Amino acid sequence: MLKIRCSALGNIMTNARSKNEALSKTTKNYLEELAIENYFGRRKYFTSKYTEKGNEVEEEAIRLSEKILDKGFLYKNDEKLENDFIKGIPDVNTNDVLIDVKSSWDIFSFPHFEKKLNNKAYYYQLMGYMWLTGKSCSYLCYCLVNTPQIQIEDEVRRLHWKQFLIDENPEIRAHVEKLHLYNDIDNNLKVKIFKIDYDEEVIESIKKRIEECRVYYDELIEELNIKLTAHV
Repeated sequence: MLKIRCSALGNIMTNARSKNEALSKTTKNYLEELAIENYFGRRKYFTSKYTEKGNEVEEEAIRLSEKILDKGFLYKNDEKLENDFIKGIPDVNTNDVLIDVKSSWDIFSFPHFEKKLNNKAYYYQLMGYMWLTGKSCSYLCYCLVNTPQIQIEDEVRRLHWKQFLIDENPEIRAHVEKLHLYNDIDNNLKVKIFKIDYDEEVIESIKKRIEECRVYYDELIEELNIKLTAHV
């Protein structure tokens, strides 16, 4: 039975352009990739400098969130949770609080002035985690954490290559380090917290959409089976 990762709920909750279609093109594309992954036993690999930073500094982001949230000691959760529809691993899931941390790439991608959570993918992800844990609220914490040194070096090299420079330019290094190191900034300015409350209506809409996804997904698997048996 198909279960959707909480981190992927945003992929299936986009609406189709036509009212006559249950699933959007975005949703169908996601389900097609998922069918290929599961049928052939091959996981599509994706990485970027943004996700790499997020993974590397996750523990530091949790510690920073702990200081600002004042919800007691926070620790990284490794327990995988699932129900009949979804599965996922929340970043922090203590008796008192449910948190997901997102580390911004740099100071300009950090949401300094956002009044509400505008990222629907993150919203559905947290809604899924609340569904799995039974919690009535959750927190999304954007964190501005120093970029790992190895990535800073990559950025320094990239800017040198872009300007066709062989010898290091101290001004370029200073520019990159200023952009990616934040020890001079107060912690209160390095965490942006959005509180998300559980919404049963949203959960019901997720259930309905997953049921629709299962129909399309099963059709995809059946299509692959037909192609297989046609040549046996």
